[in-house]
Amino acid sequence: MRHRDRIEGDLVIEVAFTDVSLSLGDAADDDVRTGALRQVAEATGATPALMHQVHGAHVDLVDDRRTSGRVPADAMITAQAGVALLARAADCVPVLLADPATGWIAAVHSGRPGLAAGVVPAAVAALRAQGADPSVAWVGPHVCGSCYEVPADLQDEVAIVVPEARSTTSWGTPALDLGAGVRAQLDASGITDVRVVDACTREDPSWPSHRRDGAAATRFAGVIWSHP
Repeated sequence: MRHRDRIEGDLVIEVAFTDVSLSLGDAADDDVRTGALRQVAEATGATPALMHQVHGAHVDLVDDRRTSGRVPADAMITAQAGVALLARAADCVPVLLADPATGWIAAVHSGRPGLAAGVVPAAVAALRAQGADPSVAWVGPHVCGSCYEVPADLQDEVAIVVPEARSTTSWGTPALDLGAGVRAQLDASGITDVRVVDACTREDPSWPSHRRDGAAATRFAGVIWSHP
């Protein structure tokens, strides 16, 4: 577990990011993924909760009726202590949210479609609907705007919704900066304490990258959990 951080309120809220050493992808062998989740549980002292990530904007509430299983969603929220929410990625942006005053937390998977669909604002709105006021966000490693080449029409499609995501590769072609888009959405949502892990998954081999490794890429995870 890398880039750990913690904040204290009614509950202690902790975050961390796994790396390429743990295989958390859907294509991983069941034994391999089970072993990786066991390591996450041991490192956090919490029960891991996974999403079946579908590049949308659905937000799943994890409460005492569901602390495991894989619901089709790209964001999860909970106020349950002892549950570790995981947002998995291999170039997409894992975003973690917290309200230190109430202990509500969220894990969000924001890829290109999720950015355009507004999954991060949807997660913020879902927390606020529960009476929480998320004030801290962590933006995990993701492919940078200089590496994420896309066709010009796809760039335009996303930039119409999130202009801050428009970018250019280091070799001069149209690109998207997913991280810049996410940070703009967080700012528009009123979250100013944004803590960014400054790493490009395509450039840094310690992180999984679909752009770099194709179908062989596994997944890492942003993890957030709380405890007394």
